[in-house]
Amino acid sequence: MTLERPYSPDGLATAGAATAEPRPWRRAALWLAFLGPFFFASYGLANYLASQRSDVGAVVFSWESAIPFIPWTIIPYWSIDLLYGLSVFLCASRAELDTHARRLLTCQIGAVTCFILFPLRFTFGRPALSGTPGFMFDALASFDKPFNQAPSLHIALLVVLWAIYARHVPRWLIWPLHFWFALIGVSVLTTYQHHFFDLPTGAAVGFLALWLWPDGAPSPIARLRLASDLKRRRLAVCYLAGAALAAAAALLIGGWGWWLFWLSLALMLVALNYGFFGPEGFQKGADGRMTPGAAALLLPYLLAARINGWLWRRGRRDAVEIRDGVHISGLPRRREAARFPTVIDLCAELPATVPPGHCWARPMLDLVAPEPAALREAALTIEQARQRGPVLVCCALGFSRSAAAIATWLLLHHVPGLDAAIAEIKRVWPHLRLDPGALAAIDQAGRRAAR
Repeated sequence: MTLERPYSPDGLATAGAATAEPRPWRRAALWLAFLGPFFFASYGLANYLASQRSDVGAVVFSWESAIPFIPWTIIPYWSIDLLYGLSVFLCASRAELDTHARRLLTCQIGAVTCFILFPLRFTFGRPALSGTPGFMFDALASFDKPFNQAPSLHIALLVVLWAIYARHVPRWLIWPLHFWFALIGVSVLTTYQHHFFDLPTGAAVGFLALWLWPDGAPSPIARLRLASDLKRRRLAVCYLAGAALAAAAALLIGGWGWWLFWLSLALMLVALNYGFFGPEGFQKGADGRMTPGAAALLLPYLLAARINGWLWRRGRRDAVEIRDGVHISGLPRRREAARFPTVIDLCAELPATVPPGHCWARPMLDLVAPEPAALREAALTIEQARQRGPVLVCCALGFSRSAAAIATWLLLHHVPGLDAAIAEIKRVWPHLRLDPGALAAIDQAGRRAAR
């Protein structure tokens, strides 16, 4: 688990940052008074409904029979209940508390819905136990039946709790915290509570909750608007088709082929970003880093995009100067980026490749015409960054978004028209690819600013 920091697409103050408001103790107690009973009521209902069915199956791999039963791991397994209850009191502000509570509630609703619609059962028997482990297992069995398997609610909640505790514990406790939370994750197997299939599906629910309720920014739900750009809609359909193919392949291959569901989920999220959420759906902050939720859900897509960028850029030149210390390139290597006090990153779909202190991210979607307002903002950022020294403007390949931003900057500050701006870039950087939609957006950005 990456230590989560508050996400802000514009670099403004965010939840969890220092604030003058008092800790919301009373509100935390009210949230806990709701979440606790809701947990047991909904979890118990799903268990009861599954117990009434005769067709409850199981997803288990043959190698899982080699997983040892380790009685003492019931202690870390049970500890998540205490960590759950205390977590709401860690939150330093009302906004942070509400975000954290919504994440917990999302995990609960998402997992219980799956338990009711697609119940599964655990198939291994536990040996008889005595002493403290025996007492703890008996207490667990009093309300936890061998159903409610996938996605593992234990793992989903673990992801959310890990994020909040990693942000608030002292630095000297961070590695003990990681160790203990990892032990909790392993304990769902060694206490014979879950099969392996339940773990990655549970983690997906947890990371989806982190993505759905980011710190310091509105939920993607608030940005749910059907894209007016026809090209964005077409790309959304293409990514959705890819998601369907990946899911079909996972079902066809079975077994370890089910990991393709992760790719399917990633492509579905990309499709939603193109169709509805825009660049904000990638949750890349002003420092160039993605939120843990977005990075985890999109990981297969991110790896494929990295490989694609590397293949396209093989043998190409490093950054070249356009004018007055403004340079252009694809996403730079760290060695290359070290030459520049500031790197302006326009790539929405990949995290920055440079340290946060050097990156000013202004994310834009790939393969579509940028919004004129986004180009004006990027041009203003370029002019501001020049005051600090040489600046590098980059996107995934350096073909379109970075070229469009620099062309807008040239149009606003140096050249009389669009053709002159494009010609100046082409003179030293022949790789630019600007379609008529991008050219129109650049021209519009320059005209509006001129008025």
